[in-house]
Amino acid sequence: MKKRGLYILVFGVISVTLSLTIATTSIPTNVTGPENFSMATMFEGMFDEITNEIQISPGELAYVSYDVSSNSAPLLWGIQISDYVSGDKLSINISNIFGDSYGQFVMSDPILFEALELSQSDNLNFEIKNTGSRTVSIVVMFSEDPENSDALANPDSPLMNMVVPLLVSGFLLVIGIIISIIGVIVILVDLKNNLDNKKNY
Repeated sequence: MKKRGLYILVFGVISVTLSLTIATTSIPTNVTGPENFSMATMFEGMFDEITNEIQISPGELAYVSYDVSSNSAPLLWGIQISDYVSGDKLSINISNIFGDSYGQFVMSDPILFEALELSQSDNLNFEIKNTGSRTVSIVVMFSEDPENSDALANPDSPLMNMVVPLLVSGFLLVIGIIISIIGVIVILVDLKNNLDNKKNY
């Protein structure tokens, strides 16, 4: 019986195993879930300002202000609930010093990112209300030109050190699965041909 199908299948399984190994080693060992995954650390160099951790009790408000100096690039802002558990919820209201509203947002996930298009420099006030049932800790992040940040341009940034291996891992995973399927098909075809040959004898 021909063993070409088995060889192809083994090669495919090795590719899948290698891809999973690369994916596992590229993710920091201290990251086991959203509650200990720090966006500020992962996207180091991308943000112009990152607040200290802020604790908000249920029903209470926290205020964060940010001076937007650029009038051409969009403002990327984000909030992470660093100790997130299911059921946590925030309400975010953004306005400037004149009371002009820039939107209201509801956050029920560990991380929220939004972009604001501003026609001129402005001072923004973020009113963040804890509408959940327990005290949460949050971090607020701001970036005025995320497309040209060091996190994307620097190959040694924490983001690139994780993203590039994950891309390679994803490619190997797809290739490995395809090769494994081909290997199984070849094995079945060879088995069928082998049975047909035995019947002919």
